[in-house]
Amino acid sequence: MTKAVLIGPPGSGKTTLGRLLAERLGVAFRDTDADVEAVAGKPVSEIFIDDGEERFRELEHEAVRRALAEHDGVLALGGGAVLHEETQALLAGHPVVYLQVGLADAVQRVGLASARPLLVLNPRSQLKRLMEERRPVYERLAVLTVDTGGREPDELADEILKGLGA
Repeated sequence: MTKAVLIGPPGSGKTTLGRLLAERLGVAFRDTDADVEAVAGKPVSEIFIDDGEERFRELEHEAVRRALAEHDGVLALGGGAVLHEETQALLAGHPVVYLQVGLADAVQRVGLASARPLLVLNPRSQLKRLMEERRPVYERLAVLTVDTGGREPDELADEILKGLGA
């Protein structure tokens, strides 16, 4: 079973913290967005453009399903992966950590000129909307919620490891 599954909106620190946690635990790190890109043979942004969001979500769900079955390290999920009802069911019983972040911090970390497909038009308001829509799902799925705002990765990793009893 995975040691930690990190969920949260874009800019919450899933990749940065995931790598740090994996290093501290002496396990591998895996990112489902990278898995999707490997299967599709192209970046997430191109999948959205070429194949549409629905196809991306199918690939994403399959990547999460496979990772939860195979991976025993730290896993970072794409920000919208938790919207899939079957994915939500698969996460039950796993050590899910919701990385909470405020809009200002998320905007600063993501950058408004990024290649994130759901943030193309009016990125700040899009990010705010995504964060508000997804927050209840993140909160419901998490066994641990950590506020990442204005904090250093080392401090956050300590809190997560303590919170998960690792």
